[in-house]
Amino acid sequence: MKIPKILHTISQKLHTHNAKAILVGGSVRDHFLGLSIKDYDLEVYGLKRMESLEAILQKFGKVKLVGKSFGVLKFVHQGQEYDFAFPRREKKIGAGHKGFEVVSDGFMTFQEAARRRDFTINAMGYVIEENRFLDPYGGKSDMQQSLLRHIDDRTFVEDPLRVYRGVQFCARFTYDMAEETKILCQSMAQRGDLLELPKERVFDELKKLLLKAQKPSLGVILLKSLELKQGFFPFETLEETLWHNTLKSVDRMVSFCKGSEREDLILMLSALFLYIPARESSLLALTEELKLIEAVQRLTAYYDLPVKLFDLNASDGEIRKLSTKVSIQKLSYLALASGSSPEKVMWLESRAQRVGVLEQAPEQLLQGRDLIDLGLKPSHLFSIILAEVYTKQLEGEIESKKAALDYVSINYKDKE
Repeated sequence: MKIPKILHTISQKLHTHNAKAILVGGSVRDHFLGLSIKDYDLEVYGLKRMESLEAILQKFGKVKLVGKSFGVLKFVHQGQEYDFAFPRREKKIGAGHKGFEVVSDGFMTFQEAARRRDFTINAMGYVIEENRFLDPYGGKSDMQQSLLRHIDDRTFVEDPLRVYRGVQFCARFTYDMAEETKILCQSMAQRGDLLELPKERVFDELKKLLLKAQKPSLGVILLKSLELKQGFFPFETLEETLWHNTLKSVDRMVSFCKGSEREDLILMLSALFLYIPARESSLLALTEELKLIEAVQRLTAYYDLPVKLFDLNASDGEIRKLSTKVSIQKLSYLALASGSSPEKVMWLESRAQRVGVLEQAPEQLLQGRDLIDLGLKPSHLFSIILAEVYTKQLEGEIESKKAALDYVSINYKDKE
């Protein structure tokens, strides 16, 4: 397994203290998936005190203790951050994701430490000094079968968020959820365990599903089959045709995402909630990001206009006016994702491109300061004048700043 040189150096130093560094969690999983590794998390075995580990790490870079109860050290070397921690046990003692009693123990076995993890694919380790993989729960075998399986019934249910993590993992890796895991997740949902979750944490998992999966419909189908009757996910009420259209829409929309998290999220949420009647209340049950909800609401409200404008052979003015309400480019993506005629959508895109409003509305030719420069005194009329000029600009009647100034001079300068 290829890892940064500094981790080999630290591993060798730990070895001289009769300790060993084991790479754990998602980095080992992603190695077997052939994915690039972004985060390196390490557990250190064989040391008694966290201060001993801190002293060793300080020889090679900056160290910061975060989450004292979890005993995690943030180690920074040449701008790259790594997490070092002792193996630990976790015991549920209260509600919420903070309701855990954590006990660090540098002499715990890897198998015992890995039992607290959610799925077998996340419970593998890599002993750096020995160049050896650890797989106490058969994670690699499950990966070969494209199967997501939980490790332990008792520890799994202690964190209900794992249900949503499981869904987004299945979508991202195109895995099937093991039957025993699915049954356990359904029982947690039926008991109401998931209701204790802050919606922000649920939304984080849904974002990973929508933004990282090549076929998000796999996760959407799983959400429904697990009977997660959360307020934000009322898809059981959709008629069959609209349900299948939703699945097709979210998968098609993936090809239009460009890598900007916020913009891509607007597109994916628009495709996911397109056919939901109570869209706003469903989105509010999911997130309090009001600007995000507004953007999704606006996009979905106009999604059928590309076809209507084609059928009406809309004028340039009508297309310019549309650009003041919604991004025509995003609108085209949503229309295509929903299955609208590509010919009609491309017609709108081409026209919008020609008049310069594909990505955004045209800037107003005049501002309030221009009216002052003309000699007009600031008043409530300014907003009326500017709106009137902008409307004529959108309709193509005024095409330059000079023409706009002439229009105001003729119609308003001497009529204050």
